[in-house]
Amino acid sequence: MGRSRRTIPEELLLLALDPATGTTAQPQSLDLGLAGAQLVELALAGRIAPDGDRIAVVAPRPTGDPTLDCALELLRRRGAPVRAVHWIGGPRLGLRQTYLSHLERCGMVAAVPGQMCGVLPTTRYQATDTEISREIRARLDSAIRTGVPPDPRTAALAALAHAVGLGKHLYPGNEGRSSRSRLRDLIRHDPMGGLVAHAVMDVQNGVAAQPRRSPAPAGRQPAPGGRAAPEPARGVPMQPRRGSMARVVAH
Repeated sequence: MGRSRRTIPEELLLLALDPATGTTAQPQSLDLGLAGAQLVELALAGRIAPDGDRIAVVAPRPTGDPTLDCALELLRRRGAPVRAVHWIGGPRLGLRQTYLSHLERCGMVAAVPGQMCGVLPTTRYQATDTEISREIRARLDSAIRTGVPPDPRTAALAALAHAVGLGKHLYPGNEGRSSRSRLRDLIRHDPMGGLVAHAVMDVQNGVAAQPRRSPAPAGRQPAPGGRAAPEPARGVPMQPRRGSMARVVAH
């Protein structure tokens, strides 16, 4: 994969940067979104593919992007397709900072040191090339305004922006309500982006560890209230392997 094209994680992070404060909107859900955006980027590169609600590695060769390749290697080590919610819901230590540092090295953002309450050191990030951010935003605006099905990258970016709650940051207030609604509707235009976006929202809603419902076996007695008793859990969701790569792709 060449570096002439910005990756979806990079674009999602640039969308989330507030030009006035230098902070990122929706920081907690953004971390989940970045992990999901890596999956979409790897799928677009032909390295992984959806398998139902799971992610399967189909071509383990490196992409040339170190951060994506760390994620790809962790997926490969699983040895079997992994549910998207389990991957996205795993620890993501340092992923947002990894991408912020990368954008700084590329000259797209500048780190601005400061202090919180006059004591605690903080770092804010200001976009240095606002044209890039405007171009990313214009793609979303065009898809929302025209209703023309966007390209897969833009559709996936829109799906992730909605999933992490950036709609109210990009299109605030009552006047942005219709735009937020159309942003949500763009989720249907990219199957992989839709799968990942729904997984991000499932993790935020606390359903990452819940197995999918299945019909109750014959003779199974319903629980009080007329609902079938839940199936027992069948194992514990696998977490990304700890090690030297965890620092890059975990948070």
